[in-house]
Amino acid sequence: MKHLISRRSFLKAAGITSAATAMALGAPAASACWSSDKSDVTILYTNDVHTYIDKQAPKLTYASIAALKQSYRDAGKPVLLVDAGDHVQGTAYGSMDEGASIIELMNAAGYDVATPGNHEFDYGMDRAKQIIKDADFPYLSCNWVDLRTNLRVLPSVKVFVKGGVRIAFVGVTTPETFTKSTPAYFMNKAQTKYIYDILGGEDGQKLYDAVQKAIDKAKILADYVIGLGHLGVDPSSSPWTSEEVIAHTSGFDAFIDGHSHTVMENKQVADASGKMVTLTQTGSYFANVGEMTIAADGTISTRLVSTCDAVDSAVAAAQTAWVNSVDDMLGEKIAVGDANFYINDPETGKRRIRSGETNLGDFVADGIYTYFNEVEQLHCDIALMNGGGIRTDVAAGYWTFKTCKQVSPFGNVACLMSVTGKQIQDALEFAARFAGESGKENGGFLHVAGASYEIHTDIPNTVQTDDKNVWIGSATGTPRVQNVKIYDKASGSYLPLDPAKTYALAGMNYTLRNLGDGFAMFDGAELIKDYVSEDYLVMSTYAMSFGGVDAEGLPHLATANSPLAEYPGYLINYENPYGAGRIAIL
Repeated sequence: MKHLISRRSFLKAAGITSAATAMALGAPAASACWSSDKSDVTILYTNDVHTYIDKQAPKLTYASIAALKQSYRDAGKPVLLVDAGDHVQGTAYGSMDEGASIIELMNAAGYDVATPGNHEFDYGMDRAKQIIKDADFPYLSCNWVDLRTNLRVLPSVKVFVKGGVRIAFVGVTTPETFTKSTPAYFMNKAQTKYIYDILGGEDGQKLYDAVQKAIDKAKILADYVIGLGHLGVDPSSSPWTSEEVIAHTSGFDAFIDGHSHTVMENKQVADASGKMVTLTQTGSYFANVGEMTIAADGTISTRLVSTCDAVDSAVAAAQTAWVNSVDDMLGEKIAVGDANFYINDPETGKRRIRSGETNLGDFVADGIYTYFNEVEQLHCDIALMNGGGIRTDVAAGYWTFKTCKQVSPFGNVACLMSVTGKQIQDALEFAARFAGESGKENGGFLHVAGASYEIHTDIPNTVQTDDKNVWIGSATGTPRVQNVKIYDKASGSYLPLDPAKTYALAGMNYTLRNLGDGFAMFDGAELIKDYVSEDYLVMSTYAMSFGGVDAEGLPHLATANSPLAEYPGYLINYENPYGAGRIAIL
């Protein structure tokens, strides 16, 4: 009887329904003894959708995902639908109501379980918790803990009984959430201490231990253990990648991943015991939906599907209504782009905005710089913009408010602070710590307006950071960032940065005030003005200030038409995809 009570408590903690519990309590743990007939079980999975819901059939949307799941049900086949995070942030369709409509669509599509990605926290901790509450499906995370109680915020495991077997999902959240969301959201209101943690550890051991503990629990409850993680495989995410988690734990049968936007149909990774584990990820933006099949004989196979002709009419109607509503709100034409603006390298197609200068990076930073200098009529020496906050290329043609919202969807607001030259140097050095390293990106890579600088990639990074990659001290060796210059309006020239001088620095509060991407060097700096305007409105204002107005009354976004073209000697060249040469990577 003691064993029965213990098992019931485990099952309750795992979230098994009462009917399933009744069956499971009378069943042995080994699937070979399961009394029901076994059949193939399909797990449909998505990751990093990032609110890209305005595509049309045969491209994938929540309407087609819903129809795909229903097709399995109609055929009498057991099926589950899961998501590996980053679904409420990315475009205007998510940010305009802070993910509410996306969660409604996921509910309607029939999702069974999800894990939170780092962008589920972008609207703040209170909103993240409300999103979790509003979902009809449970969220899982084995390593998100409340430091005030030392308890997990979410369940670590969820068990489903399908096709005569028990399948457990273990949720895992990337520790990069701190710096790739906003660290301040995980702190108390005074921002003096963390009250939440996403367990990681400098060597990854805290993460591995949390995952192993969850696996051990899941193996008691289920025949198959599937990781549902938002970890990714990017080298910059080490030691917290999904491959490293698998390699340092044992017990996973498969792992559904997200975060790195990798198209990975089926990769075999050895776990700590030498067993090969299936690792898979769909890419991003609904490029694919994954189909994992657990066959009756126990084999696991995966494939990625990029199209689906069928749609669920009810989900499609709700989706279309929301898309049309947002388009109506933000659809007004405000300018014409005479050139393409890039976050990706036009030659390789690879994302560049997080490792090097682009014309769109210059444009967004210039918008902040101009807003304070020309609209607010406040003196601004330099503006900074993190590359991770610039989300999409913009093709030549009409710009609308929606265009700007797609580029900057996060709802951050601009602020102006008084800082020292040393703090600016520290920020640039911190932002450049991964520059030149193959395969490493940094959402905190800084684009600048009113400044220029060099990154010497042959010099080792010696910036001091904590185990969450938050800045805690200046470089201890020779700085990688050198020859920093600040534009001087009076002389029309770029003058060397003076570490002891005070400068007026503009940017988004995400970076300057909320420790976003780990920028903590501005703590204690004097605030000149905050909450002047939301990020996309700052950009829209800049676009509408250009000259070259055509017969439609629309300004043309060309270098010669920018108000900054009137600043003598100012570095500006929007026609060059790689920008005006403000950042030299040597």
